[in-house]
Amino acid sequence: MKTRILLVEDNERLGYVLKEYLSMKGFEVAWATDGRQGLEVFENQPFHLCILDIMMPGMDGYALAERIKAADPAMPLIFLTARSLKVDVLKGFNLGADDYVKKPVDEEELLARIHAVLKRAAPGGSAAPSGLLEVGRYRFDPRNQQLILGEKVQLLTKKEADVLFFLCQHIGELAPRGKMLQAIWGKSDFFTRKSMDVFISKLRKYLAEDERVQIVNVHGSGFILQVDPD
Repeated sequence: MKTRILLVEDNERLGYVLKEYLSMKGFEVAWATDGRQGLEVFENQPFHLCILDIMMPGMDGYALAERIKAADPAMPLIFLTARSLKVDVLKGFNLGADDYVKKPVDEEELLARIHAVLKRAAPGGSAAPSGLLEVGRYRFDPRNQQLILGEKVQLLTKKEADVLFFLCQHIGELAPRGKMLQAIWGKSDFFTRKSMDVFISKLRKYLAEDERVQIVNVHGSGFILQVDPD
């Protein structure tokens, strides 16, 4: 079965070129020319990955990503954008983006990023153990992507679970930033560093109900998942 990609791009020339290129590389590509059409196609067909332009009339890429993630939180997303301001990057990663590709798009770079995102999203892409991990009063189930406190269960995205699992592997000691980026994102650049900061912030919120549990930022080096004794 071919890997199915939803491409949403309102520039007809770019959309056509990317669809033909990715089809030539063995993918099955459905191309929509605006956000609303993209949502309709997504709701009626199965996909392994979505590639979304940000600046589109009507429903932009951010709004479309929000709808896609509401329907399928695990769906990998890559944004195509001419905008690379910090606020735009953070907004995209807060919506669950896996990567950004800046315009003008280099087809080979896009292909490499698609393969990297699909590899990380595949079952077993980041090995998770069976059984529960204790994090203060929390229980963490990496395989099922659950953070449990009493009767409360917080469902995590795959990347949230990957980041927390990496921190748990280094609990009480420094988890190096560069090593974490390579293990989870497959590279270390401005976008992935900002993405990791977003996920660390989300995990801090999830863990906030146990004041003994902290994710400490060691400036320039990495993070420490610290659990103070009772």
